[in-house]
Amino acid sequence: MKIAIDAMGGDNAPRCNVEGALQAAKDLGVTCILVGQETAVLAALKDLGHTSPPPGVEIVSASEVVTMEDDPATAFKRKKDSSLTVGLELVRDGKADAFVSAGSTGALLSGATLLTKRIRGIRRAALAPQIPTPNGGAILIDAGATAECTPEYLLQFAFMGSYYARRFLGKSEPTVGLLNIGAEESKGTDLQRQTFALLQKAGEEGRIRFTGNVEARDAVLGAVDVIVADGYAGNIFLKTLEGTALFLSKEMKKMFKKNAVTKLSALLVSGGIQDFKKLMDSREVGGTPLLGISRPVIKAHGSSDGYAIRNAVAQAARFASSGIIEDITENVAFMRLPTAREIAAGETT
Repeated sequence: MKIAIDAMGGDNAPRCNVEGALQAAKDLGVTCILVGQETAVLAALKDLGHTSPPPGVEIVSASEVVTMEDDPATAFKRKKDSSLTVGLELVRDGKADAFVSAGSTGALLSGATLLTKRIRGIRRAALAPQIPTPNGGAILIDAGATAECTPEYLLQFAFMGSYYARRFLGKSEPTVGLLNIGAEESKGTDLQRQTFALLQKAGEEGRIRFTGNVEARDAVLGAVDVIVADGYAGNIFLKTLEGTALFLSKEMKKMFKKNAVTKLSALLVSGGIQDFKKLMDSREVGGTPLLGISRPVIKAHGSSDGYAIRNAVAQAARFASSGIIEDITENVAFMRLPTAREIAAGETT
C-alpha cells in the first residue's frame, strides 16, 4: 500500500513529517511517498541519518507550499505545484492509496472536494475524530469541516459516522446522538429540531440506531458511539475537550510534584498516569478522515510530531482498506432528501 504524505504541511514540517514517514515505512510495511520540496526533504532525511530515501520511502517533488496565510478556498488552485495539490492528485490518479496532511484544514478540504471529489450524493465532507470515552471511544462528526449545516448535512453525518464507528470502533450497532443543549426533543434551534425528526425517522426505518439528543457532558461520559454536530458546535466541543485534558494533565503534574510524599505517590501510580496521558493524547490516533470524500484523505493535527505522523499514516492505511467509502457509496440513497425538482417530477419514493 502507498500512502502520500504532505511533507511541507504542519508546524513541524518537513523534519517531523519525514521522521513519521520513516517510522511508518519501518513499522507498517507501507510505502510512504513524501511530497514536497526535494531539497528540504533530502535535508530532513540527512538530519535523520539517511543520505537518500531508504526502502519504503519515495520522494515526489512539489515546488510550492500552501501556508496558513493562504486563502484556503483558492490556495490549491493558485499553487498548483504545492505539496498539498500534488499529493491529492496522486490519490485522485490512483498513484497513492491515501493522502495525509498536517497542513491547512480549509485548503485540504477545498482541495479534496474539488480534486478527489465528494462521493456522489454527499452534500458536504465532515471531519470525524475519535474522542476518548469510558466505553472505548466515540466518533464526533463534524468537528469543523462544515460550520454552517442543513438538516440533510447532519443526517448524512449520522450515517457516515455510524459506518465509521462500525469499522473502527468495532460497534456492531453504534448508537447515534445529536449534540444539543438538552435531551428533550424540543431543545435547540430549528436546525437541531428538524434534524431530530430526520434522525428519528432513519432510526425507525432501522437505518441507524438513533437514541435522541445528547448533552456534551453525557457525550464525554460515553452516552453514545456517534456524536452528530454541525462543524461550529463540534469544533468547540472538541477544542474544549482537548483544553480540559491539557488542564487536568498540568494540574496532576503540579499535584504530584508538591513534596516528597506526592512524588513517591506518583511513582506508585506511574502506570495509571501514563495510561491516562495516552488516552487523552491525540497523537495516538494521529489523524481524522474527511468522510464523504471519494478517496481516503486524512487530516493530521497541525502540531503533529513524528510519532503523530506515523500514526496518521497507520490511520490512513487502515481507512483505505476498511470499506467505509464503499459503505457510504452504497447507501447514499437512504441519506439524502429529495430535491425540489424530484418532488415536482414525482420521483420520490
